[in-house]
Amino acid sequence: MDEVPKKKKYQVIQDMAGGDFSLQLLCKIAGVSRSGYYKWVKRQSCPSPKQLENEEIKEKILECHKKLKGIYGYRRILVWLRLTYNLCINHKRVKRLMNELDIRARIRQKRPYYGKKEAYIVSNNHLNRAFQASKPNEK
Repeated sequence: MDEVPKKKKYQVIQDMAGGDFSLQLLCKIAGVSRSGYYKWVKRQSCPSPKQLENEEIKEKILECHKKLKGIYGYRRILVWLRLTYNLCINHKRVKRLMNELDIRARIRQKRPYYGKKEAYIVSNNHLNRAFQASKPNEK
C-alpha cells in the first residue's frame, strides 16, 4: 500500500481551502496537522537558501541530462558537475535531486564485439576413433 506524500496532501488542502470546507476539517481528513500545513505554506512563500541552492543544482542536472541524452547516472552527473561547474556536493544529494526530478540513466543495449579474436588451433586426428589400446600409454 503506497502512502501519499505529505507534500501532495498539503497541495490538495491548499486547492480546496477556499471552498465550502474548513481548513481544520481538511487537515483532519488528510491526516496531517494544521501547524504542519501552515509551516508548509510558509516554506512555499519564502524558501530557505538551501532550497534555492537545490533549485540551481536541479537546473544544472537537467542541463547535463538533456545535453548527454539521458545516459548518465547520478555518479557520472556528479563528476560532470564537478568538472563543469566546480561544485563540491555529495553524491547522495545528486541522487535525491534526480529522484525529485524523476530522471534516471537510460540503460543502453550492449553491442557485440567484432574485433580481433584469438585464432582457433585445430589439432590433427591421430586416434581416428581408435580408442582401444593394447597396453598402457600407447595412445
